[in-house]
Amino acid sequence: MPPTPSGTEAAASASAHLYEVIVVGAGFAGVGAAIALQQMGADYRVLEKASEIGGVWRDNTYPDCGCDVPAALYSYSFAANPHWSRLFAKQSEIKAYTVDTARQFEVLNQVQLNTEMHEARWDAATQCWRLQTSQGLLRARFVVMACGPMHVPTKPAIPGLDSFTGKQFHSSQWDHGCDLTGQRVAVIGTGASAIQFVPEIVKQVAHLTLFQRTAPWVLPKMDAPISAAWQQRFARFPWLQALLRKALYLQFEVLNSCLRYPFFVKRLQKAGLKNIGRGVQDPVLRQKLTPDFALGCKRILQSNSWYRALAQPHTTVRSGVREIQGQSIIDSKGHRAEVDVLIFATGFEVANPPIGQHIIGASGQPLADLWQGSPQAYLGTMVPDCPNLFLTFGPNLYTFSSAFVMIEAQLQFIRSALRTARQEKLATIAVNPAQLAHYNQQVQTALQRTVWNSGCASYFLDRNGRNSTNWPWTTFYMRWRLRRFCMAEFDVTHTTPLKTT
Repeated sequence: MPPTPSGTEAAASASAHLYEVIVVGAGFAGVGAAIALQQMGADYRVLEKASEIGGVWRDNTYPDCGCDVPAALYSYSFAANPHWSRLFAKQSEIKAYTVDTARQFEVLNQVQLNTEMHEARWDAATQCWRLQTSQGLLRARFVVMACGPMHVPTKPAIPGLDSFTGKQFHSSQWDHGCDLTGQRVAVIGTGASAIQFVPEIVKQVAHLTLFQRTAPWVLPKMDAPISAAWQQRFARFPWLQALLRKALYLQFEVLNSCLRYPFFVKRLQKAGLKNIGRGVQDPVLRQKLTPDFALGCKRILQSNSWYRALAQPHTTVRSGVREIQGQSIIDSKGHRAEVDVLIFATGFEVANPPIGQHIIGASGQPLADLWQGSPQAYLGTMVPDCPNLFLTFGPNLYTFSSAFVMIEAQLQFIRSALRTARQEKLATIAVNPAQLAHYNQQVQTALQRTVWNSGCASYFLDRNGRNSTNWPWTTFYMRWRLRRFCMAEFDVTHTTPLKTT
C-alpha cells in the first residue's frame, strides 16, 4: 500500500494547482509535447532540471559532437530548417534548432527551468499525479515523461578505478578545462561518441590508447557542406526540403528492411570492410578492428576519419580493460598503458530507463521494481500500474531511423488520448494487463527473427538478456499503430469535467 501523506503534505497537495498535463524534460520530445499541448489549448507545464532547454544536445559538448541522421530528417516535420550548414548537423546547430523551434511556437514561457523532478507518485484519492520537485510540489491529471534514453551516463565497474590518479571524465560530461595537448590519453569504449571525438583529440595528444571490448561496424559517412545557394533554395521552395526528407526517410526504411536478410547484411558489411581498408594498412590492426558480429546487431556507426585516426603511429588499440593500478591501465591480455587522462565513451543507461526509479504507480511500488530489469510498455508509450502517464522513447520503440519519427508518432497517440479523455470525460486511462501481455509477446516473437537478437552483446539487451529496446517492424507500422488512441484497448474510468484549484 502507498504511504499515507502527512497532514502537511496533504495540505500542500490540496493547495497545489492542478495542471491538465505536466511534461518532464525539455529536449526534443518535451518541446514537441509542449507544441502539441499548446495547440490543444491545454493547461500544461514543462519541467526542465537544467538552466536551459536542449536535452542530449545541451549536455553533450565533446569535440566534433554531431548527429548520425541527416538534419533534414532529424528535425520536426512541421518545423523545417532550411539553413542547416551540413547534411549531418553538429551539436551547436541542433541545440540552436531546439531553442529556435520552442521560440517559434511560443512554448518557452511554459518551461520551468532549474526544476528537477525527484518523484512522481499516483494519488488514487484525487486521481492525479503528485510530482515532488526541487521547486516544490506540483499536481497534474496527466504526465508525459519526456526524459530521453541518452540521459544517464554509464561507467564500467573496473577494479582499481578509485586508484587512478589522473584526470577522468565521461564523454557526455566533457571537461573542457582539461588540456589534452601532449597528454597520454586512454579512451575506454568504441561507441558513437568515441567515433566522433577520437579523430579530433588524436591531433593533439602525445599518445592515445583505445580500449575496446568489441570492434564496431563503422560505415562511411556521406556528409558534405550545404552551400548558401542550396539553403536559399530550401527557404524559397520548402517542397524541395520536404522531398529530401521523404527520400531520406525511405532510405532508412530500406536499411531497416535490408537488415532482415543475410544477403543485404553481407553487402553492407563489405562496405564496412572497405572502410577499414581505406584507413588502415597494417593487417594486424585491421584484424583488431574487424567486427566479429553481424552488422546491425549493435548500433551502426558512421565516420570517414575513425580508422585513419587509429592508424596513427601514436595510437594503440588494446582489448578491454581488466584493471587499473594508479596511472597504469591493464587490458584483458595483460598489456599495460601509462596514461594521464582517462575518458569514458561507454554510453548511457538505455535498456533499463533510470526514470523507472522515480515513478511510483498505483500499487505504491517504483515502476523499476515492477519491470524487474525488463521494461515493458504498451506501444512503447503507456506502462502498467501508471494511469494517465505517457513515456516518450519507451521500451521497444528504437529503430534505425530518426528519433523524430518516433517522437511524432507518440505525440499523435498522446494527443488522441488526451482528446478522448476530454470528450468522454475520462478520469483515468490505464494499461489493460491482457493487452499488454499480448502485445509484448508479439514484440518479442518478432524480435527473434531480427539482427538485434542475433547473438552479440549490446545495450539493446537488458540485464535479463531480453531485448527491451528495439521495434521489430517498420516505422510505417509504428506510425499506423500510434495514429490514434483506441479506448477499447484500455481500462478507463469516467468522471466529471476537469476542476482546478
